[in-house]
Amino acid sequence: MPLIKIAPSILSANFAALQKDVSAVENAGAEYLHIDVMDGHFVPNITIGPLVVQALRAGSSMCFDVHLMVENPDSFIGSFIAAGADLVTVHVESVRHLHRTIMAIKEKGCRAGVALNPATLPDTIEYVLPLLDLVLLMTVNPGFGGQNFIPLVLPKIRIVRTMINRLGLKTEVQVDGGINRDNAATVVQAGADVLVAGSAIFNRNDLGAAVRQLREAAVAGL
Repeated sequence: MPLIKIAPSILSANFAALQKDVSAVENAGAEYLHIDVMDGHFVPNITIGPLVVQALRAGSSMCFDVHLMVENPDSFIGSFIAAGADLVTVHVESVRHLHRTIMAIKEKGCRAGVALNPATLPDTIEYVLPLLDLVLLMTVNPGFGGQNFIPLVLPKIRIVRTMINRLGLKTEVQVDGGINRDNAATVVQAGADVLVAGSAIFNRNDLGAAVRQLREAAVAGL
């Protein structure tokens, strides 16, 4: 498996040609397709539902990485897994019974992740960390694409990576928010191994080149 994985976020893709954009990043070697699901309550925006995931699933073999930025994510998990999600990530801030939610994802045969907003402490996941396939650290406040990276989160990336290494886990550290070629190496040096990028990829004319250049910049941090 690659040391660094690239997860283009379709939040910034051209929705009038979504399948074309997805195919372009997949052909360029992106491992994950990051799918931001927003409900207009947990975050101030509304995006997509399971029907879009199902439509894209038929034309892609990438890992579908569904990021639920919603209130009451338990009510959405089953429908997104049925639509084709390979990995479902929920926010610790929106879940009342985190262990139960993680187990509900895994019992459906899906990989489970937990996301932390910039101001959320990493110790909130300490007791469920061995159950997780992925920890997503937000480096912007969620809700909109195109925001600037918050460098104050870098120490938290290091803390989570240390927690994972101390336990000998294979849990991936994903970072999402303002990721681009200028900061990719710094984020990797802090401990990330999955980089989510939206505008840094989909705002380029050549999506394939954008994926490859982001990976090259990230690998420089190894």
